[in-house]
Amino acid sequence: MVVDHFDARLVKLARKGDQGAFAELVDLYKDKLFHLAYRMLSNRHEAEDIVQETFLRVHKNWARYDDKQKFSTWIYRIATNLCIDRLRKRKPNYYLDAEMNDQEGMDGYTLIPGDERTPESEYLLSETQQTIHQAIAGLPAKYKSVIILRYLQEMSLQEISEVLDMPVTTVKTRVHRGREFLRKKLEHKML
Repeated sequence: MVVDHFDARLVKLARKGDQGAFAELVDLYKDKLFHLAYRMLSNRHEAEDIVQETFLRVHKNWARYDDKQKFSTWIYRIATNLCIDRLRKRKPNYYLDAEMNDQEGMDGYTLIPGDERTPESEYLLSETQQTIHQAIAGLPAKYKSVIILRYLQEMSLQEISEVLDMPVTTVKTRVHRGREFLRKKLEHKML
């Protein structure tokens, strides 16, 4: 893949101290990492902090990077772990009291939004999306991370396994349990 080759070239240069290559890596990943962190933390300032901390850790830990794995997997793992640590320090908050319109023929899984939004879908699903985002925000960290990576970042189970450094079977279980948790929380709102 062209992107992987481009990343590999930049990583190689950045590891040798090329600040320009590191700046290019920051430009390539800062928005993706911000969206991931914001979806996990629901707080703009905390998400910005996570992005900064992620790049600081990358810069400090080049020696720990295994160039046999994709750089994107490594940087997503760092960001995800920082988000999970931040969530663990918080008290859990469940605020699922938003009103929802009737959505005949749709269940909660089909309403989890991706990044591609049209004005029509934004208008039709805005209240539903808000409720789902609130439900996701209320998930325990171990389920929240896999649900966000799977449905909002649209990663495969294998990619999530690599990012979170856990077996695919564990990822599948957590996706299933996270969806079940969401279903139970959203069930009464979908009726």
